[in-house]
Amino acid sequence: MGDQMVIDASSNVDKKSVDFSERVKAGIFLGVISGVAAVGAFGMTLAAAKRKDPKMFQKGAAVVGRFRESELEESGVDLAIRALKWGTFYSVTGTSLICFGIWKLSGATSLLDFRQRMGQLLPRVPKNEVPVGRTEFSGINDLLTYVSGDYQKDVKAAKSVPQN
Repeated sequence: MGDQMVIDASSNVDKKSVDFSERVKAGIFLGVISGVAAVGAFGMTLAAAKRKDPKMFQKGAAVVGRFRESELEESGVDLAIRALKWGTFYSVTGTSLICFGIWKLSGATSLLDFRQRMGQLLPRVPKNEVPVGRTEFSGINDLLTYVSGDYQKDVKAAKSVPQN
């Protein structure tokens, strides 16, 4: 009986380490996907700007005024990179200030305290019911067949109900 307890405890530790490992892998995956999407969107925007007006894209933005045009010329890529840097700076700084402000307004002294205070303040999220239908599909065709079959059942049920 004592051996059974040791086995259960070690399997529990293994489960926790596997769970943590899976969460780390999932976080890395989401981070990589987000990074690739951001770089892709930025590249597509640059390509669209270059296609729209290649001459101005190469020339860059020149401010006409009291400065000489040659001093202020910068290529479209340099302008876009500078805009990306400032946009990133503003978004990270703004989000950090909002989070810090909420932290200070809550009066929390630790992350656990903050979590408990927010748990009391925010509404409870209800637990989901166990799904009645299928939740696992072998592929997109299986999913679409299942969805279309359920749709057909709903249509037939609606037709069988007499209308006033």
